[in-house]
Amino acid sequence: MAVNKCLKYLLFFFNLLFWISGCIILGVSIYLKVNKDNNSISSEPLPGVDLLIAVGVIIMLLGFLGCCGAIKENRCMLLLFFISLLLIFVLLVAAGILGAVGESKVKEWIEERMNKYLPLSNQPETVKEDLYKLQAELKCCGLLKGPADWTKIPESCKCPSATSGTTPDPDCDSGGLYKTTCTDRLIELAEKSMGIVLGIAFAIAILLIFGMVIAMILYCQIGKKDTASTA
Repeated sequence: MAVNKCLKYLLFFFNLLFWISGCIILGVSIYLKVNKDNNSISSEPLPGVDLLIAVGVIIMLLGFLGCCGAIKENRCMLLLFFISLLLIFVLLVAAGILGAVGESKVKEWIEERMNKYLPLSNQPETVKEDLYKLQAELKCCGLLKGPADWTKIPESCKCPSATSGTTPDPDCDSGGLYKTTCTDRLIELAEKSMGIVLGIAFAIAILLIFGMVIAMILYCQIGKKDTASTA
């Protein structure tokens, strides 16, 4: 029995996509880890980013393994590839469930780390400068209580529209200060990042199922071919 060439190259194409997916996960994870603009306030790493970097590397290696197994029609490599995909699929499902359940804890996690910077007036000038930049960039003021976190409200808390006479900014209160805390802004950014990661993980899980099915079919076909050739 001959191996289905269409199935063989379909698995090769799948593994190419799988390898590219690993590159995307690795790239996004590294971006989330290092893209902090050298700001000590927002440089707290998100939980699980290091794990995602490792997953990205593993997926890239498995994509290469699957490509070799498909082209060379190697049953051992295909079986190893199938088992590895199954293990990653289980881990992804478990991580997705934990991520969805623990998403509500992101706020507590960030607030706990921001609390160490209070009171703001006692922080070193370098930390204050980073917070000034963060407030101007994210249009926020203070960390947990808003302007009340400051003994003297800095200029970065004041909306440009309050002094320029332009159209009032919806992010500002009646006093011309940003009404959202920087912690709330960081929570919004963290939740968006987690949403991106979970979306990528879901897409990878679909690819894993597809790859496992094709790998097992090809594995069985190669086994029948080997049996027929030795008979």
